[in-house]
Formats: sequence, structure tokens, C-alpha cells
Amino acid sequence: MAMAHTLGFPRIGAQRELKFALESFWRGETDEAALQEVGHGLRERHWTTQARAGLDWVSVGDFAWYDQVLNTLALLGAIPSRFGFDPARLSLSDYFTMARGSNKHFAMEMTKWFDTNYHYLVPEWTPDLRFDGGVDWLFDEIVEARAQGHRVKPVLVGPLTLLYLGKIKSGLTHKLDLLPRVVAAYQKVLRRLQSIGVEWVQIDEPILALELDASWRHAFVPTYAALKTASPALLLATYFDDVSEHSELLRDLPVDGVHLDLVRAPEQLQRFLTDWPSDRVLSAGIVDGRNIWRTDLDAALAKLEPLRSALGERLWVAPSCSLLHVPVDLAQETALDDELKGWLAFATQKLDEVVVLRRALNEGIEPVESQFAAARAAIATRMTSPRTRNAIVQKRLAAVTDADAQRQSAFGTRASKQQARWKLPLFPTTTIGSFPQTKEIRQARAAYKRGDIGHLDYLNRMREEIRVAVREQEALGLDVLVHGEPERNDMVEYFGEQLWGFGFTGNGWVQSYGSRCVKPPFIYGDVYRPEPMTVGWSHFAQSLTEKPMKGMLTGPVTMLQWSFVRDDQPRETTALQIALALREEVCDLEQAGIGMIQIDEPAFREGLPLKQRDWPHYLEWAVRAFKVSASGVTDETQIHTHMCYSEFNDILPWIAAMDADVITIETSRSDMELLEGFGEFAYPNDIGPGVYDIHSPRIPRAKEMMRLLQKAREVIPDARLWVNPDCGLKTRGWPETREALSRMVCAARELRQMVDAGQGEALAGSA
Repeated sequence: MAMAHTLGFPRIGAQRELKFALESFWRGETDEAALQEVGHGLRERHWTTQARAGLDWVSVGDFAWYDQVLNTLALLGAIPSRFGFDPARLSLSDYFTMARGSNKHFAMEMTKWFDTNYHYLVPEWTPDLRFDGGVDWLFDEIVEARAQGHRVKPVLVGPLTLLYLGKIKSGLTHKLDLLPRVVAAYQKVLRRLQSIGVEWVQIDEPILALELDASWRHAFVPTYAALKTASPALLLATYFDDVSEHSELLRDLPVDGVHLDLVRAPEQLQRFLTDWPSDRVLSAGIVDGRNIWRTDLDAALAKLEPLRSALGERLWVAPSCSLLHVPVDLAQETALDDELKGWLAFATQKLDEVVVLRRALNEGIEPVESQFAAARAAIATRMTSPRTRNAIVQKRLAAVTDADAQRQSAFGTRASKQQARWKLPLFPTTTIGSFPQTKEIRQARAAYKRGDIGHLDYLNRMREEIRVAVREQEALGLDVLVHGEPERNDMVEYFGEQLWGFGFTGNGWVQSYGSRCVKPPFIYGDVYRPEPMTVGWSHFAQSLTEKPMKGMLTGPVTMLQWSFVRDDQPRETTALQIALALREEVCDLEQAGIGMIQIDEPAFREGLPLKQRDWPHYLEWAVRAFKVSASGVTDETQIHTHMCYSEFNDILPWIAAMDADVITIETSRSDMELLEGFGEFAYPNDIGPGVYDIHSPRIPRAKEMMRLLQKAREVIPDARLWVNPDCGLKTRGWPETREALSRMVCAARELRQMVDAGQGEALAGSA
């Protein structure tokens, strides 16, 4: 009999209960007991959902207060030593200090989890880490789940993935130098799980989807041989890409089962079926854990039938990866039209699909024929719906030429013309785009959406917020202003709501990091811009000041990456459709007198395939899409872009090929480490490295920002160095925003004075 399970379930709650509980706790409005009560309730509800769907196990350990990697470090006692916390007595306040920072401590670095929009906290490897064990949260949750009558399958980040994803901070030659201590820590956890009667443990090793060098490949067999000495049965989970190049390794590995992602890499299955060990489970990730389209149950069953014949009860059916990356429950979408809703499946519905497929395998299709018929009808409707195709868009795509992806002149010529127009000082200061989204702003947007206030009232309220943002920036002395984006709910959703081909949910929230949730739109049809989207707001803001006002747009690659994308045409086709819509907006902004336009691409690297050999094709079409969006303007118009929370150094030639006049990047959490590659590569255009972390409540002193700027000057010429925060300021309050920006402006002015006085070179050399 085939079995059914999931690799993980969303932790935030269908109504973002975890987000609101966390933020209330951080503000000091509620105590730890209240926060724990919310966490307990969410876990209970999510386990009940899995059990009622009919899964054979519920997943335990996929819940995290902030991040599953940080949870793993807390479990093993491997928290960064610089915080000075006792791992065995780690409190929630200590945990959140590591994640968010404090007045005394910098937050841990944060970056993207493989090619997703989820962000994990980067482990910090130093020789003094002891791995002697930490908190008991995982074991407490097992007790909780069992008390509710559930059969549990704990989930752990694997030891080699954990080591690989960390960064050496000092005193180590190679990350694998820590492997003996890491293995001992995992052995301790697994022995304890075995002692309390846990049958199966899922250990995630997604680094197997990467191109690993020999040292990492050769570490797997001895690591898992050591773990199997005393442990429950181990299911090693791979996902996000093809791992067939490691098929022999995975066959030989001393584990009891392997999970394969058969959505991202269906072609790998055949290689594993050949000589698959007779005592080994194969978990088939057949339901898409990364997208929200309804599963083609007939096609999925056709793939699973040969596996049932070959494996029998050793076949497990599952989503392709953890359901962390999709919204919780489609039943919450009461306003979505029936046709679009019928095409979708969220996490709860994906559990149902997994169980339906297991039942079809075990009992035949007759008991679940109605579910198969409904899926069949929905897929047929989607394939034939006129909503998915637009003749105007198809004609525009066919007319795109190479000239549409080229600026009129090279950067040097453009830079001279732009400086002549704007006359900016050395080290110009700016922000990334958004300003605090106050309670009043959110209430006004909600009231307008409900119809409680009219369009004119809403327009006046938003204009007043823009006036406030402009006044604040002028008082602070910033050189290049933004309008603050009070009218925007989200940097992707806002634009998608004004483009044809995008659909929207009311409660389709997905965790990005910590308490930060996003509600991605879904792209179901050809993308078309029926009218200008931002021109009125930017034109109004520019009328309030003599200083340059940046127009703010989200780039085509980020619009793609941060949406649930249609799967019935190549992603590059959809990206180019978005680029053409944005190109029209860029040109309209220029015609309205906006001479600086920022096209944000924070997700540019996120779209990279996991294997480097597959990068060129993606990078070619991604760069082309950005350039198509940006290249319709004159030399005098300055194009900015922004990127954050990714490793960029290995794709710098492609970032340079985007040919933005100014790029701003997140660098403060890494202490400007990310900037080193830009210097080694001799990045040719202007750069604004972030000088403070906007995701932390900690406000750095001007002296600290000066230190980062001095480090930046070691790799960036003064004439091309901008000064800005790491990211947008929508999640911060006005008091801390004023203070942080005031210190930032002071740091830039002090640096200008030093350079004017002839002291800058000496200071830069001794920084």
C-alpha cells in the first residue's frame, strides 16, 4: 500500500496569525505566554489539517518562530558565539535578537533559500562552536502532536546542507572541518528521537540539487553511516531540481528512503528506478509545492502507476517540496471568481491531491473518480479559456528587436549628460523607495478597497502622505527623493492589479522571512498594460520639490519571480510580456518629467537555475527583459535598479550587462562583504551599497555608517559611490526612520568634507 505525507506545511496561519502575534510580542504589547499560545494553536490546527486530509504522518519540526535554519542551530547548540547566549537556556527573546538584531548586536545575515523567495538566516561558523545541544522545542512539539493522537514524522535540515549554507567567520579552513562536531550533534538528536519511539525522520539535503565538488559528495556516505548507528528510519529529502547525477550515491547511502522532486525534474525518475534497493522507500514529489495550479491528476497517476508496480508499499506520495512556499487554504478565497478559483490549489488542497493519488494507487480510480473528473474539467477550461491569450500582446512580442534592448549611448556618455542635468554632490544620498506604511495609510487603503471612501477622498489622503514623505526627505537633506509609495500594498501586487493577465487572492499569504509575508499575484494570461500605473503619483510628487524625484517600478524578472507563474508557456515569454508593459510605463514617466526611474530587481539572482551549467540561458533572457523595460528613454534619464539579500558576485558580468546607470544593493548585514566582488570585477557603473539594515530595529551610529562607506571606497571610485539604506523602509516607523536617515546623511556629508579637505584618501587607506 502506497503511503502519503508532506515535507512541510506553511507555518504563518491562514490569516497570518503568526505574523501578528510576533509583531505584537516584539512591540511589547503581549508577553511570551500569549505568543506561545498562538504557536500552539497554529501547530494543532495544521496537524489536524494533515490528519483529516488522510496523510499517514503529520510533519513536526516544520514550525519555526522565525526560520527553520535558526531553529536547527538552536536545537544543536550551534548559535553564533558572538551573541554570548547559553544555547541550553536560549529564550525566545535571545532567539529573536539573533534574527533581528538589537542595540548591542548585529542581526545574523539573511539570504534566499535556494531559488525561492524565502529567506533563511545564515549560520556563522567559528572554531569555538561546540554543538553540545540546545533547546528542546522539537521534542516538546512531538509531545504536543502525540497528545493530539497524531503519528509524527519529524523534519530536520540535514547536516551537510546546514554546513554548506553557513559562512566561515574566522579560524576555519573549510566548512567541513566542523563536520565531526555536527555529526555528533545530530547523532544525539536522532538517538533521543529513537528513544521516544519516533519511527521516521525526514532529513532535508537540498544541496544535492547543486553542483557539489568532490569534498562535499564524499562526505555523504560517512556522515549518514554515522547517523544510522542509532536512529529511527531516515528519509533523505531532495528537492528543487534534478539529483540524478547523484543516483549511485543515493542508492548506496545508508538511509531508508529518498524523496525526489518529480515536478521540477520528472526526467530523473527513470535513472533511480534502475536497481533501486529492494528495502528502500522512494518518495515521489508529484504535486507541485512551489506553484498554485491544480494538479493534473490523470498525468500524475500515469507517472505513479509504474512506481506502484515496482515498489508497492515502498512508494510514498508527496508534494515536490515543503508547502511553505504556497498559501494555506483556497477555501479562504471567497471573492475570487469561480473560473480562476477552479484552476488553483493551495497547501490544504494539495494535501487532498496527494491523498487522492494515494487512494487511486491503492484502491483504483473508481472511489476517487469525482475528484479526477473535477480536476480534468478545470484543466480543460484553463487550456481553452480566452482569458489566457491576447492578440495585441502576441503581436508586440513578435515585433521586439535587439535594438529594443539597447540604450542610445554607452554609460560614460550617459553619466556625463545626467550629471550635467542633476548636478549631484559627491556621495549622493537617496532611499530605496518606500517610507513607513503607517496604520493610517493601511486603514485608508483598506477603506478605499471596501468602498467606504470614494476615489477623490482616497486620492487626497495619499497625496497628503506623499507631501509628508517629501517634506521629511527635504528636512533630512537627502539629495534624490522618492514619493514614499503610500498607495502601494506590495511591490508586485500593486503593479499586477493594474495589468491584464494577473489574478489576485484575498488571503494568499506566503512567508518571506520572519513575520514578513507577501501575497503573490498569479499570472494566468498574457500580460498587458491598459493605462499608466504610477505616472500620476510620481508627477504629483515631483511638483512638490526642486530635487530629483525617482519614479519607482518593480522590474520584469522580479514581477515574474514573485508571482505564481503560468506553466503553459516558457517563463522567458511571460517575462518579456511584463517587460514590454513596463517599457511603456518608463517612457510615460519620462514624458511626465521624471528624470530618474528605478526598476527594482531584488529577485534577479533568485531566478538562477541551481546548476551553474544552466545559468546562461536564464541570464540571457533575464538581462534582455530588464533592458527592454529600461531602454526606451534618452541618455539624460537615469535608470536605477535595486537588488538585495542574494549572493551576486558570481553573476557580476550579467549584472553589468543590465547597464543600469545606478545599482543599489544590500550589503550591511555582510559588513560590505558582498561588495568585494564588485571591486574585483571593476563594476563599471554607479553603485549604492546599503549602509544600514532596515530589517533590524537597531539604528547604527553615523560612525558605523562611515566605517562601511570607507570600506566601500576601497572598491568603488568616489565619483560612482551613492549612499542609501539596504532596502525600502515600509516596515519601519517614522521615529527610527528619521533617526537612521539623519545619521546616514551626516555620514555622507562628513565624508564629503573629508574628501574636500584632502583627508579622504588617507582615511580610506587606513579603514
